[in-house]
Amino acid sequence: MDLTPDTGTPGTPKADPQKGPEHPRPVALAIVVIGVALSLFQMYGAGIEPLGLFYQRSIHLAFIMVLAFLMFPAFGPRRKRGILGWGIDLAFLAAAIASGGYIVWNLDAIFARAGFWSETDIWMGILTTVTVLEASRRAIGLGMTMIGVVAILYALAGPRGALPWLGEWLPGILSHRGNSLDRLVGQLYLGQEGIFGLPLGVAATYIFVFVLFGAFLEVTGAGKFFIDLAYAATGRKPGGPAKAAVLASAGMGSISGSALANVVTTGAFTIPLMKRLGYRPAQAGGIEAAASTGGQITPPLMGAGAFLISEYTRIPYIDIVLISIFPAILYLGTVYLFVHIVAMKAGMKGMPQAELPDVKSVLAAGWQFILPLFLLIWLLAINLSPMRVGFWAILSVIIVAVLRAGIEMLVLDPRRGKPLTGARIGEAVKAGTGLLIQALSLGARNAVAVSMACAVAGIIVGVVGLTGLGLKFSSMMVALSGGNLVAALVLVLIASLILGMGLPVTASYIVLIVLVGPALSEEFGIPLLIAHLVVFWYSQDSNVTPPIALAGFAGAAIANAKPMETSVQAWKFAKGLYLIPLFMVYNPEMILGGPIALVIWTGLIAILALVAFAAAIEGWLFAPMDVVSRVLTVPATIAVFHPNHAVEAAGAAALLAILGVNWLRGRREGAPGGNESAPG
Repeated sequence: MDLTPDTGTPGTPKADPQKGPEHPRPVALAIVVIGVALSLFQMYGAGIEPLGLFYQRSIHLAFIMVLAFLMFPAFGPRRKRGILGWGIDLAFLAAAIASGGYIVWNLDAIFARAGFWSETDIWMGILTTVTVLEASRRAIGLGMTMIGVVAILYALAGPRGALPWLGEWLPGILSHRGNSLDRLVGQLYLGQEGIFGLPLGVAATYIFVFVLFGAFLEVTGAGKFFIDLAYAATGRKPGGPAKAAVLASAGMGSISGSALANVVTTGAFTIPLMKRLGYRPAQAGGIEAAASTGGQITPPLMGAGAFLISEYTRIPYIDIVLISIFPAILYLGTVYLFVHIVAMKAGMKGMPQAELPDVKSVLAAGWQFILPLFLLIWLLAINLSPMRVGFWAILSVIIVAVLRAGIEMLVLDPRRGKPLTGARIGEAVKAGTGLLIQALSLGARNAVAVSMACAVAGIIVGVVGLTGLGLKFSSMMVALSGGNLVAALVLVLIASLILGMGLPVTASYIVLIVLVGPALSEEFGIPLLIAHLVVFWYSQDSNVTPPIALAGFAGAAIANAKPMETSVQAWKFAKGLYLIPLFMVYNPEMILGGPIALVIWTGLIAILALVAFAAAIEGWLFAPMDVVSRVLTVPATIAVFHPNHAVEAAGAAALLAILGVNWLRGRREGAPGGNESAPG
């Protein structure tokens, strides 16, 4: 059963919503060359000779912006560039190169000036800021750019600012003295809390090397391996394709770093199979969207989040990965349970054995993808730098791929009657070189969106630092919530949804944690790590929450379903995204640890609460649930979240009783369910 997505001709950009439109051959070739050069530069910095902070970040951003202007024309993908378009693009290409080149060439002189910027510094800062905003508009969308512009205008507003008249329109709590243009530009372009600040620093080091690692896995066939393995494990069970979608999307989503990209790749195969099995189109699209969102919170990579959380909290990356395992299992388990309940309610059957891949055959064909992952985990466990880990992981993918090809050509093929010849060796070298170029180019293209998001997020972070907006926002949050923690978390959830309408997940997390992080940890007493995890989890909700559910819309397009109906289904299946962070807050030992008995108890009641809540929403577990049981599940689940252990135990006992009654009813009535496999 071939489930491999078409990756296109090696080295040639395809029309893809994640990577941009099709291009004329010279532009496509330029994208490949620049992408390969960027990836090689990043590999050099990660594994051979680390570069200084401003050297690494400025060169990285210059490469990324050049790629953005080549990949995304000024007037959009549906219109030819024309003379005017090329004129604009060439001007911005020159500005992108100049923005990084100026810092690299003059870095010692800039440091010597120690904050006394020259006129040239300021003009280059203005040019770079405008260029970053334009590259962001093309690569991410207008929403992110507008937020960056509003942040800049806010920094200049005020009686001592460059725009004093604008300060008169600001509400009292948001007012500030304002900043001059020189001070703002110096902060954004030449300060360590601006464009080249921590967000871009993480993107230019840890994130890029792991995005590149994912690209190498993708072009060498990891997608087929993960999907086939998931189908082999679950295909015969009721709702098998949907369960396989959960597992495959978790594996691929953790590597790809994008829920949207994951939906359009794995969903292209899982959604039609789910529909064929009996899932409604909206359900199939919603399941894939919810499962793909889970990939962003699944170790070891967790998209870009784990690296950012590690940098902001100063907690080792490996620790972030380890504490995220159980919450990720809870989320994916909840989606899996929803899928199972829907299948049992509808009496679905599994797929015929003849249509499923064999586990042994899948492992024999894809063992080379397991070794780099084990190496990655082992290197992280011995506290090697994440950049070095990514470097060695990429090399391991290349080495095992070459070994696999060598074994095939030198040992297995001669036994199959295919002798080794010079022509075959030449073809193999040519194909391998093509895959290498494709992976290097794809990794660079995949990194454009997240790096541009981090650059604009740096603008916002810089403005927050200059104006004290974070403290003002914290005061507003405390006032609006009335000091109530649940109300504060609801406000964070609403803010994340609004930001998610215009910002990628990474940028949404950075902006939110800068604004609300101090309030959560200092005013409401939430431990710093848990505050970051809560904001990171809630930043994912724009993927599955109407009216702007990006992953849900992508799933709807593949399933040929209504976007809003699919988004509602995705929102339902992704309920763990909202409940699990709340459980972290009220049961911090799940993240921070504690007495073993308490940690085990916390894990068990978390599982119980999520199972009961999923059953109450669907109205089924072992048998249909009556209205009274479904209603009683809500207060019992709330009690399980209570910090008082007596109330917690009472809620758990009530949930056990409700589920126990449902189990007895299922035994007594012999509730219908799907057979383990369909007749072959």
